[in-house]
Amino acid sequence: MEERTERKRAKDMAKYEFYLAGSLEKVFWNRMPQVMEEGERISILRGEIPALQLVYRMLPEAQDEERDIFRCEIKGFPARARLRDVEQIPSAMPVRGRTDDNYLTREPGLFPDLLKPRRDDLIVPVEGQYRAVWIDFPGTKEVEGGIYPVEVALTSEKEEVRLGFTLEVSAQELPPQKLIHTQWFHADCLADYYRAEVFGEFHWQAIEKQIKLAGELGVNMILTPVFTPPLDTAVGGERTTVQLADISYREGKWSFDFQKLERWCGLCRRYGAEYIEIPHLFTQWGAKATPKIMVETDQGLEKMFGWHVAATDPSYRSFLRAFLPALQDKLLSLGYRKEQIYFHISDEPSVESMETYQQAKAVVTDLLEGWNLIDALSDYDFYEKGLVAQPIPSNDHIQSFVDHGVKNLWTYYCCSQKYLVPNRFFAMPGARNRIMGVLMYLYDIKGFLQWSFNFYNSQLSAEHIDPFLNTHAGYAFPSGDSFLVYPGPEGEPWSSLRAEVQRQALYDMRALEKLESLAGRETVEALIYEGGEKPFTFTEYPKEASWLYELRRRVARKLEEFA
Repeated sequence: MEERTERKRAKDMAKYEFYLAGSLEKVFWNRMPQVMEEGERISILRGEIPALQLVYRMLPEAQDEERDIFRCEIKGFPARARLRDVEQIPSAMPVRGRTDDNYLTREPGLFPDLLKPRRDDLIVPVEGQYRAVWIDFPGTKEVEGGIYPVEVALTSEKEEVRLGFTLEVSAQELPPQKLIHTQWFHADCLADYYRAEVFGEFHWQAIEKQIKLAGELGVNMILTPVFTPPLDTAVGGERTTVQLADISYREGKWSFDFQKLERWCGLCRRYGAEYIEIPHLFTQWGAKATPKIMVETDQGLEKMFGWHVAATDPSYRSFLRAFLPALQDKLLSLGYRKEQIYFHISDEPSVESMETYQQAKAVVTDLLEGWNLIDALSDYDFYEKGLVAQPIPSNDHIQSFVDHGVKNLWTYYCCSQKYLVPNRFFAMPGARNRIMGVLMYLYDIKGFLQWSFNFYNSQLSAEHIDPFLNTHAGYAFPSGDSFLVYPGPEGEPWSSLRAEVQRQALYDMRALEKLESLAGRETVEALIYEGGEKPFTFTEYPKEASWLYELRRRVARKLEEFA
């Protein structure tokens, strides 16, 4: 009888597989992932949010048997664990154009990306499919430094599975983020997705929740729509109006009401966004026209500026002479300093549009004297000719700026940065996303820009999309480029695997900065290059997730000397 019981127990246990995997692993439903060794160590500073994944499946040969329900309990660490399901999201276009060998796949399919909040701690394995739960620990700032053996216990009515790892928490606290980080915030897309009244209370609530999540993810500069940003809009087309400034023009005089702007800035500051980014003052890819600006006149609300008004039209100059000083004064009165406010001329100008860019800039040069002016571009000529004092080159064009000794560099990536350089596409390994933190440290990058936190439109905003189904902006961009978070129910944003890994990249940068403050930069660079043959660049860097994990363990050992 006892022998039969043991045989039955062995059969039941053989129905399931449970593993732990690192946070950089992407667990596809049909692939065995790279798993962690029992007791493997995750090293963090106090204040970081460490993460890993619980991977599970029901074996295909057990598909006709009744499924067990497992309760998941995390033991051995003083901070509460948070569990979210890693949901598989469709991608009909994971790659586009020239690629390299550092992709997980080039085939359309389902990709692990969405982190969906869980209602309970119950795990129900799916027949023949690997699934994952994202486990992290948000409360480590209050945890004492030390080494904690942590256990993930899975219990059903028939069996119990125990998996273990080690959390090493440094006595050193994670320092404040120095990097200025913007992921362009598209307020109109929230109104469109939820079919909400623009700046009605539901819209404001959705805006607040997404700004809050942005702050948690390390976004500390928010694109602030004092007028509707002239981004990703077809020539002659327009996006839903989101204009924080109420503008009037009557009897030849301009007047401005900034009550909505004041509310917006209050949200930004509440959730850690200390920098404000003003939308581009001219249209994208050439600066040929003016942005859409709605104005109350004696005839009612009018679209006074837009594609129908040239960038150099005297009427626009007249408007800006009144508007920009009033806006600047308002932001200063709200407690911002000049160095916290950033203006743009036009996004991604090309060499062919240099003349029109220069003409547009001339319209506002005197009005922006002494203020930060930045633009994403890739041609060094713009900087050399003095057209942009603070260029933001893409990470596949940054080297020429570095070679010319440009100081205080920013960088960005978008859909075009797909060959050799880091990015965050669905089809890229997590390590290719996270390595950006180390590279930004080595290059002493001051700011990072990505064009979309929440762009839920197709290319050129031709139509609104469902980001849970259309992840490529209408076959325009590789999945993962056009948004970082998902719009959950009731305005509640849901994070993504890519967002959490990007946050870890910022943690890496901050941990290296902390070590530098104690041991000096030479020590940190020597630690980074330990065992390496040559300096890293944005095209040549370690590709393996294991290198990043081990780097943090080396940082932890070095920090122990200063405990």
